[in-house]
Amino acid sequence: MRILYLLFTMVCFVRANTLLPPSDFLGYKLGDKFTPHHLVVDYLFHVSQNEPNVKIIEYGKTYEGRPLMLAFISSVDNMDKLEQIRKDNLTRAGIIKGSTKTKKVGIVWLSYNVHGNEANSTEAAMKTLHALADKSNINTQEWLKNTVVIIDPSVNPDGRDRYANWYRMTANRWPDADPLGREHMEPWPGGRTNHYYFDLNRDWAWQTQIESQQRIIIYNEWLPHIHVDFHEQGYNSPYFFAPAAKPLHQYITDWQRDFQKTIGLNHAKYFDRNNWLYFTKESFDLLYPSYGDTYPTYNGAIGMTYEQAGHSRGGLAIETEDGDTLTLADRLEHHYTTGLSTIEVASKNVEKMVNEFSDFFNPNRKELVDTFKSYVITRSNPTDKLNHLKSWLDKNGIEHRTSDETRSFRAFNYQNGLTDLIKVKKGDLVISSNQPKSILVHVLFEPNTFLEDTMTYDITAWSVPYVYGLQAYATKSTIKTTDSQRYFSKRDKLNSNPYAYILPWGGIDDIRFLSEIYQHNIVARVSVEPFEIKKKRFDRGTIILTRKSNENLGDQFDDIIKKAANKFNRPITSVESGFVSKGKDFGSSSMRVIRKPKIGIISGNGVSSYSFGEVWHFFERQIEFPVSVIGSDYFSGIPKHNFDVIILPSGNHSYINNELREDLRIWVRSGGKLILMDGAINAFVDKKGFGLKKFATDEEKKKKEEKDKSIKMSERLNLYKDRQRNNLSENAYGAIVRLRMDNSHPLGFGYDKEYLSLKLRNRRYAYLESGWNVGTTQDSTSIVSGFVGFKAKQNFRESLVFGVEEIGRGSVVYMVDNPLFRGFWYNGKLLFGNAVFLVGN
Repeated sequence: MRILYLLFTMVCFVRANTLLPPSDFLGYKLGDKFTPHHLVVDYLFHVSQNEPNVKIIEYGKTYEGRPLMLAFISSVDNMDKLEQIRKDNLTRAGIIKGSTKTKKVGIVWLSYNVHGNEANSTEAAMKTLHALADKSNINTQEWLKNTVVIIDPSVNPDGRDRYANWYRMTANRWPDADPLGREHMEPWPGGRTNHYYFDLNRDWAWQTQIESQQRIIIYNEWLPHIHVDFHEQGYNSPYFFAPAAKPLHQYITDWQRDFQKTIGLNHAKYFDRNNWLYFTKESFDLLYPSYGDTYPTYNGAIGMTYEQAGHSRGGLAIETEDGDTLTLADRLEHHYTTGLSTIEVASKNVEKMVNEFSDFFNPNRKELVDTFKSYVITRSNPTDKLNHLKSWLDKNGIEHRTSDETRSFRAFNYQNGLTDLIKVKKGDLVISSNQPKSILVHVLFEPNTFLEDTMTYDITAWSVPYVYGLQAYATKSTIKTTDSQRYFSKRDKLNSNPYAYILPWGGIDDIRFLSEIYQHNIVARVSVEPFEIKKKRFDRGTIILTRKSNENLGDQFDDIIKKAANKFNRPITSVESGFVSKGKDFGSSSMRVIRKPKIGIISGNGVSSYSFGEVWHFFERQIEFPVSVIGSDYFSGIPKHNFDVIILPSGNHSYINNELREDLRIWVRSGGKLILMDGAINAFVDKKGFGLKKFATDEEKKKKEEKDKSIKMSERLNLYKDRQRNNLSENAYGAIVRLRMDNSHPLGFGYDKEYLSLKLRNRRYAYLESGWNVGTTQDSTSIVSGFVGFKAKQNFRESLVFGVEEIGRGSVVYMVDNPLFRGFWYNGKLLFGNAVFLVGN
């Protein structure tokens, strides 16, 4: 017995002090199972504890509390100087001033599993880490002499564990390769996204999610020379690697384009040797700036996406259309191969790679000679918007300063699209292109995206002044500036025990304030007409908080309001009387009570998980307001009168039948508010009891049908090879359009008479005959930026985008465009808040 104990102890000692391959450490062969995140983390610790040239850090946590990890690996000599290598790299980019102290070292960052159900990636990450740490691997040890490798084994562990846990519960004892098997049919919402169902691969620039926010902090502390984003695609598709497809943004350098080809040729060498299929230069472009390949590219790296066949349907094994069986082991081997191949190419080209990286950050590059030198955001913009923009610029490492002069310049005017003589004033916010991150600045602020090819993978317009709804200019002149300043709203001194408090309405921080006081059961009012007190004007939408309606709170009433105002820096005013100088007094019916609503959001099959997540995140994380989430599978059976507001996010909502539609109409008539977003509208358009129609008259419908028929006749001899490009004519790929806005309606409170909307589809709806057409397009001249096909342009003629139909005592809010798209369209958040809290009161 004593001998057995001694042997057991010796085995444990050897295990703890010997680098083990993943299969030995985990107790099963890689590819036989999907490894849960906690075991992946354990393996990272194991490697770092057994190899002095491996360092791991936890750089953050997910919404569900899982650790976000990075592993750093290089030669022992480089690891001893790791911090100095990092600083020297930033010095070469101009981010840090001074001189370098170390030799040139390549930095390669490998990111795995940003999409949780593309689950082979994390398995490949562990195998790659072991190969780099293995001292007996002559090749990797040679590469690491001049290269630092950073591995993020799971960018999205919440989504990956969602998929891995589902698969573990669902799969057969032996893998079922039949594509019809249930282990290949992942249920809603799927593991692709994070906790709030956001696609983290579209969030790099916007950083709406906690995982992105934490990752970009450390990414910008390193700025790698190569970044690879590992993905999976449909299980019948061969492997994709660089070079990328067109369109490539015009500011991507010749070196970045050429070196992608160099890397791709090296991958091809290994794939050819193994007779593996692959493709390049198709499907996956480099344009939209918030991807895991483009964001690094615009930050000086060789940013690349690698796509392996498999995805959520791959499981452990699946039969492909050519009769082959694709296994998890196959999939991870391919990612393992391209990962090591990337490091090999980097190591062999360090000198050139580092030099080109340094040149990228030179703001005087020849490609930038005739570009805008300064982007100006006027001080007259709302203070909240300015400070939120500055915070976002800081997150991206973009320098900003304040104008130190008042002078006129010729500049592009974002508001009207013209080049005018404009006056820059002292105190305006200035983002100069004369900074290391000049390329990123140009890409994010350019008024119109240059498209070398319209066949792109994502939206085609994102200019930041439009995103934030800002008065802004772009000039080719240099502006004299001083250090950036924080902008403050003027806050009046508050009287003690006032008659009422007043809050102007104009942004998401006002919604946050309202949400905060609602948690204390404050009763609020909203002014539907402008008024004046002591020559101070208050516009429609102003929030009125009277002592009379909140007497039950006693002195807590003042404390609650003051604390909320301080928390969100709200410029509230106190008044001693309800008698106004101009307009309606506080007791008027124009000062409408807006009580805390009980809100339900529909989720589940038939609902877009993205759209649901955007709504859910808005309430829980952006304004911190409690909601109920209702499953679509039982929605028809619940008592609707338990809710004041029901929100249907985008989706096909196939579960909605005539009976449920009528049930909702009756609930609305009794005082409910139904908010229909994007695709959800289709379940109600041209339906009995609801006023939204595709065409205003039968004649209008007939004209459209005749025009469509005429176009089809003219296209009968179109060439087959042009079919994909011809289909583009019917689409609107994330273009920005100008809407006429009725800001006298509660849905438009806080806006000017125009609103810039992100148009994701080419749907058109007739103006409401009986209702309020709050946001509308007039014709194709409404297009401000981005690609819209010539057929799609006809749908911009007299189309409803945002509207309200009153039915009985309730309302239906139609939101054809999604104001919460990906959580980044800042100027749309007030619109959604208006729909939830102000409309219908």
